[in-house]
Amino acid sequence: FFFFNDTATTEIYTEQIVGSVRCVQETGIVEGAKDGRGRGRQVIAVARTCNLILIVLDASKPMIHKKLIEKELEGFGIRLNKQPPNISIKRKDKGGITVASTSELTQIDDETIKSILHEYRIINCDITFKCDGTVDDLIDVIEGNRKYIPCLYVLNKIDAITIEELDILDRIPHYVPISAKDEWNLDDLLDKMWEYLDLLRIYTKPKGQIPDYNAPIILPAKRNTVEDFCLRIHKSLAQSFKQAIVWGTSVKHNPQKVGKDHKLQDEDVVQIIKK
Repeated sequence: FFFFNDTATTEIYTEQIVGSVRCVQETGIVEGAKDGRGRGRQVIAVARTCNLILIVLDASKPMIHKKLIEKELEGFGIRLNKQPPNISIKRKDKGGITVASTSELTQIDDETIKSILHEYRIINCDITFKCDGTVDDLIDVIEGNRKYIPCLYVLNKIDAITIEELDILDRIPHYVPISAKDEWNLDDLLDKMWEYLDLLRIYTKPKGQIPDYNAPIILPAKRNTVEDFCLRIHKSLAQSFKQAIVWGTSVKHNPQKVGKDHKLQDEDVVQIIKK
C-alpha cells in the first residue's frame, strides 16, 4: 500500500516491508503535482502501482489537504474508491455509432456520447452502457489508462480535538481516526487496511506437523483457489498436486479433502498431497 504524508522531504519516497506487505511512504504533495511541479509526476507514479492508498490528514486542521490530494491524484488518472465504469466500446469498420444501454441514462445523452467519441476520432463503434454513466466515466473508458485504487483517509491527532469534532469527522466516508502520538485506534487502522486490501491469509500445514501460523501465504480474494495457493508457493507444486486437505470456514467438514478448484477463505489451513 501507499500513503501520503504532509511532511516535506527531499526523498521521493521511503519503503519498508511489514510482514507480507510492502509499505511506501510518499513525500508531501504540492498543488500542481500532476503537472510535474515538485517532482509530482514521480511521486504520483508510485501510487499507480499500489493496491491501497492511505491519505494521512491532520484532524485538527481544515480538510483542504484532502481535496487537494484528491484533485492531484484524479488529474493523474487515479480513481479513489471507485469501480471501473461498466461501459464497453466495440470498434468496427463501418456503420457509424450505435448506442445501447441496459438501464436509463440520466447523466448523459446519445448526442453527448457521439460528440465525445468523435472528439477521440471514433466514428464507427457499438457502445453499451451497463450503468448510469457520466461524461467522465465515458472519457475514462476511452482513455483506458485509469487506475482504480481503494483509499483510506487516516485522520491523525484526534487527541487534539473534542468528541463533538470527532463526531463531525465521522461523516467522512472511508476514514479511520487515530492518534499516532498516543497510539489510539491503530488496531482498527490495521483491520481496515486488511479489509480494503482484500487479501486472504492461508496457513500451510506440513504432514504430521502443526500449522505454521507465523508465515501465512497471502492471496488476493479474487484469486483464492487451491491452485492459486499452490502457484503462490511454486509452480511445480501445482503440477505435482493430487489433492488438498483443508481446515477452516471454506469447507463443511474439518478437515475435508478438496481439489484444485476449491475456493479458500481467510485463515484456512491447507495441507497439499502430491501425486
